[in-house]
Amino acid sequence: MRIMVAAVGRLKQGPERDLAERYRKRAAELGRAVGLTAIDIVEIRESRADSAERRMLEESIAIANILPERAVMAILDERGKSLTSVNFAGQLQTWRTENRPAAVFIIGGADGLAPTLREKNRLTLAFGAATWPHQLVRIMLLEQIYRAATLLAGHPYHRA
Repeated sequence: MRIMVAAVGRLKQGPERDLAERYRKRAAELGRAVGLTAIDIVEIRESRADSAERRMLEESIAIANILPERAVMAILDERGKSLTSVNFAGQLQTWRTENRPAAVFIIGGADGLAPTLREKNRLTLAFGAATWPHQLVRIMLLEQIYRAATLLAGHPYHRA
């Protein structure tokens, strides 16, 4: 199963981008052993439309256009469900056993996502009740994907 992180906005060169890439690379290397065929990041250009509603719509359309067929979709949102790392790994395992070709984790723009895209989502995830900067959410998500791969592989990285 391919893992995609679709994020509105770009990470500029610097320590945040380096850390995100480090976790992506680790997850990709270890993930192959547990059926995760690729870990990809797709950056969606931020809309420059005048209204928040139009920006949200344009960004959501761009995200919808990159969704693989039959992919399962998860949205990152502070109003979402907080999962333990073990439960997160279990969710990936479930989707993999359902023969989903891809799991797409979506980090929307500052204005959010259009309702039509939200309706298609299978899981709404939160990293706690706080609002986090998009750059940190991307890093935390990639770390959790790596941690899930280590859990599924029986690697000692995760200690509870």
